[in-house]
Amino acid sequence: MPTILRPEALTRAAFKPFGDVIETAGARHYPINQGTTMRYHDLAAVDVATDRGAALINIFRGQPWPQPIHIRLMERHPLGSQAFVPLQRQDYLVVVADPAQPLSPGTLRAFRAKGTQGVNYGRNVWHHPLLVLEADSDFLVVDRGGPGDNEEEFRFAEDAVVFLEV
Repeated sequence: MPTILRPEALTRAAFKPFGDVIETAGARHYPINQGTTMRYHDLAAVDVATDRGAALINIFRGQPWPQPIHIRLMERHPLGSQAFVPLQRQDYLVVVADPAQPLSPGTLRAFRAKGTQGVNYGRNVWHHPLLVLEADSDFLVVDRGGPGDNEEEFRFAEDAVVFLEV
């Protein structure tokens, strides 16, 4: 029997076990630059310093996955966090696993992120690679560079069928 993941709205409260939602709505902010700019302050906990790591700023350009989306692989980063902020304001999907449970189809949760929301996966949080809904979806990505192996992958068994509703 396949597992069907139905995305829920991305909120700070729902996503808290997995990391941070990066958005201006409800965020602490104050004016800077002689009042011409609003600074939305400290939106995510960037965690990259383990084993002499350093922050990297990248742009990832995502393409839509063929539908139906079959979740076969999850990944995590044991040495640091990883943040994704959409640059085109296009909605996208996020799949994560409950960090308090062993990884299985039953521990997966899906979120539909608005194009005005980013996510910051906490260290060691299982997540699916980038799941965009429109072609040429660019994301500013902040993650860890430096020594050490900072990526682990987990492939579900062939009989573990998980479909993501779009």
